[in-house]
Order: sequence, then C-alpha cells, then structure tokens
Amino acid sequence: MRKTENLGKLSYRPHPHLYEINTWVWLEELSAGSARRITLRDVPDEHWDRLRSLGFDFVYLMGVWRRSPIGRNIFRTNPAEFSAFDAALPGWEINDVVGSPYSVQDYTPDPRIGTFEDLREVRTKLRSRGMGLILDFVPNHTGFDHPWVREHPERYILGSQEDFRRDPDAFYLVENDDGRSVCVARGKDPYFAPWRDVAQLNYLNPDCRTGMIEVLKTIASCCDGVRCDMAMLVTNEVFSRTWGNFLTSWPAPATEFWQEAVAQLPEFLWLAEVYWDMEWKMQQLGFNFTYDKRLYDRLVGSSPREVRAHLIADVGYQNKLARFLENHDEPRAAATFPRGKSAAAALLLSTLPGMRFYHHGQLEGRKIRVPMPLARAAEEPVDHGTLVAYQQILSLANDDIFHNADWKLLEIRPAGDDSNNDLIAYRWRNANGCSVIVVNLGNRAAQGMVQGTDSGTSQKCIYRDALTGKQFISDRAAIMREGLYVKLDPYQVHAFSVQAP
Repeated sequence: MRKTENLGKLSYRPHPHLYEINTWVWLEELSAGSARRITLRDVPDEHWDRLRSLGFDFVYLMGVWRRSPIGRNIFRTNPAEFSAFDAALPGWEINDVVGSPYSVQDYTPDPRIGTFEDLREVRTKLRSRGMGLILDFVPNHTGFDHPWVREHPERYILGSQEDFRRDPDAFYLVENDDGRSVCVARGKDPYFAPWRDVAQLNYLNPDCRTGMIEVLKTIASCCDGVRCDMAMLVTNEVFSRTWGNFLTSWPAPATEFWQEAVAQLPEFLWLAEVYWDMEWKMQQLGFNFTYDKRLYDRLVGSSPREVRAHLIADVGYQNKLARFLENHDEPRAAATFPRGKSAAAALLLSTLPGMRFYHHGQLEGRKIRVPMPLARAAEEPVDHGTLVAYQQILSLANDDIFHNADWKLLEIRPAGDDSNNDLIAYRWRNANGCSVIVVNLGNRAAQGMVQGTDSGTSQKCIYRDALTGKQFISDRAAIMREGLYVKLDPYQVHAFSVQAP
C-alpha cells in the first residue's frame, strides 16, 4: 500500500509534485484558443486530466484574489515598469496591465477568475483525480483599497505627518470616510525600497493577527493549502527589526503568528516562500515545505561542488524543501540554463527529496517571464524537445522508489583526475529495490567511482538506465570494493535501476 500523509480527506505522497499556474494568464490563453471568455468554471476537464497524467499531486493557482485598483493604476502609470512589459508583450495596451496578484483588495476571487463556488468546484475536480489545490496567502500586506485600510487602520503601520514629509516614498496618504487622512506605510522587506502598491500590516497588533487568521479560514474553505508570500517577513524578529521605529507602543507577542495560524488549520498544507537562511526556522514554526532558493542559486551560478555541499544537509530538513528551477519570481529556466544543463538540472530537481515545484510553461520550454501585473504574454511555440524531456523525467520521478524510499547522497572518488567534483550521485532504496541517480553538472566530461550503489545479496548487480534502456552487469564484490565507474559527457545523466540477475 502506498505510504501517504493525511491532509484532511486528501492524502499526498512524500516528496509531492506541485504545478504552479499563473491563473489570469492561463485563462487568457484558454480564452484565445476557444474564441470565448473562459473563467475557472469553464476550464475543460482535459486540462486537469493532463496534470494528473503527468503525476502532479498539487495544483497551485497563483493570483486568484481580487486585485487592487489602486495598485493597478500605480503599475499602469509607472514608466519604470514599461520596459519589462515591452519585453514580455510587445505592443501591450493599458488594459493588459491588471495589477499585481500580491496587492490584494479583498480575499474574494477576482471576477476575471471566477467565484468561491468555482474554486470549490475546482478543488472537487482535483480531489477526484487525487490532487490538491493550493492558493495564495499574502501575510505581510494588502492593497491600499482593502476594506481594512478604512475600517481598521490600526491593523497597519501608520506614520505621522513628519514621517511622511521625511520619507514620502515610504507612505501612502489615505483619506478615511470621516475626512481624516492617515499615512499608511508601504509594505517592504528590510533590504529593499518599499513596494509602491501595498499597505504594510502591523503584526504586533493582536487584532491584525486575528483578522489574518480569519482570512486564512476563508481561504481554507476552498482549497487544501496555501503558498505564503514572503513568509519570513512576519516573524517577530524580522518584523520588529524592519518596523521597530513605529512599534514602541506595541509589546512583543509571546508567540509567532505562524504558530497561531498552523494551530488553527493543522490539516492544511503550508508552503513558505522564504529566504535569508530562515528555512529551518519556518519549518520549526509548522511549515510543511519551504522554498529552496539556495539550491536554485547554486545551480544557476555556482560550481557542482557547491551544489553537492548544499545536499549534505540533514535529510529530515531536505524532506521539507521545495525545489524549483523557475517560478513566477524567477526568470524562465529555458532562458537561464544552457539547454543541456537545463535537462540535467530538471532530473536533479525531480528526484531529490522534498517537494518538486514546476511552473506554468516550464515543461514547454517557454523563455518569456510574465511580469506579475500583466494579464497575458506574447505567444511562444512549444519546444518539443524540452517537453519530451520533461515528460520522460516526470514519468521516471513518479516511480514509487522516488517517494517511498530512503535517500542518501553518495561519495564519488576520483578515477584518474579531479572531474569527479563535477558529478553528483545519490540513491533511493527500499525493500523493493534501489535507484541511483548520477548527474554531471559540469561543462566537461567527468568520471568517478560512485560508492554505495550495490543492492541485494546476489553476486551480480544489473544496472539498467531508465532513461536510455541500456544495461550492464557488474560484480557486486568489485562494486563494494572499488565503486561503480561512471563517465558522463557535459550535463549528461544516469538514472539506474539496480537489480539482481
């Protein structure tokens, strides 16, 4: 019987596969293809069937909540944004700029997307196919036209007139219904300038926390989990460090917001966007999975040895990392990695422990990153070579051995030179078998002696490469004594199934 983890009535595999969809852009694509306006209600079942056939456990519909009209206008009138719009959609028009999905006016579905009923119907369809639905939760901020700005301004960071005059770019002036004006701080993290389109919530205010937990309960009524935007910003330490000058009248909370939230929804799946080496802390606060940005950065710009060093971390920690080659915040993988390296990195992503995170358009080899405020992007042809490679990799990664087995990073000893440093190898092993993955992340041919690849007690071991179908038989005693010799061209891989004759 397949090992599962309980998620209410939904069960999911260890090391699940998640597919992120830019919902607005996707619906525009579907509408263009059918010559009618399609919302979530109208999405043909064949699209959900395809995702199930590819082995996805979760569908993350990014950007379903009502977007801020104030935020939309800010993007439509800011020339600094236009070059990115030009690159993604030459000839774009004002109406193509629909605002950021992370500047939320209200946690109700945007009319372009659908309704709460539609979301619940999508969840039902996904669950009937063994998949779960993930939606956004934006804890740090709202749009400036969120109802709370006027009804509960104390839930935000507020500045004085002097604060506004000293740093006008850090605040947005809002006139309340009684005619009084308040200076609401623009949302930010401590390392960058404020985001112009969002209002900063005050997480030292217990009423703000209570309100956001009620928002989470509303979201939970129509999905199975949340992807939490910039989740580390509302931890007590980071929040106080960022906003301490405005918080002198608020005592430090006794608990973390995330502890309170997870306790209210313990069967939810919690995925944190998190940086600054705070992944472990967020896992300790209750997150099931946390972004693995460090692996992404090392794959993009570091040596294979540094990638391997990242994989030495405790397996229990790695089991809760969400691995990705692209998402809505990163450039397209096909535009970032050389073609050969992209396939090698994709195999690595798909067979490491943790959540395997894929993005709308990644499988088709798209190269145009869509800026968040845009409703659509320029059309791109499918790169059939990339699509076939991903289909093969996903078929492999859906094998039970990569979900219900013990993972171990393997040592690779030199075989005449230092090129073994470009190789990464690991194995998955359970009572039913063993699989060994070897990846050459270097731009030169590499060879080495991989240790610990034997399986069973037979005198011989059969190594069959699941990607090529080639196989060879080796003496088990020699493998145990010397290791498995491998030689791979740049960015080539082995995916061995190890069996007895």
